[in-house]
Amino acid sequence: MVVLISGFPVNISKYEQRVLHVLAQGGAIHFVRDGSRIVDITCYTREGFVLSDCTLPVFLKLKKRGFVVSQQSRPYRISRAGREAVRAQVDNR
Repeated sequence: MVVLISGFPVNISKYEQRVLHVLAQGGAIHFVRDGSRIVDITCYTREGFVLSDCTLPVFLKLKKRGFVVSQQSRPYRISRAGREAVRAQVDNR
C-alpha cells in the first residue's frame, strides 16, 4: 500500500499496518533498553494480548518513519503521522 505523507509516497508493509492498527485502537509498545539502545519490544493490544507480528525490525522501521513516539520514557504509542498513514478498517473505533 502507498500512503502520501507530506506529499511523499510511503510504502507500508502488512506487518507495519497491523501494528499501527493495534496502536490506533489503544495498544502500546513496551521496550527494554541496554544503555541507550532498544534491545527488546513487546506490543500489547488494549485488551492486554501480545501482538506477535510486532518484531524489533518492524518497530525500528515505524520509529524511523516517525509513526510511533514515546514521551518521558513511557511505552511507544502511535503518532499523528502514524494515524494518518494507517489504512481505515471496519473494526476501527
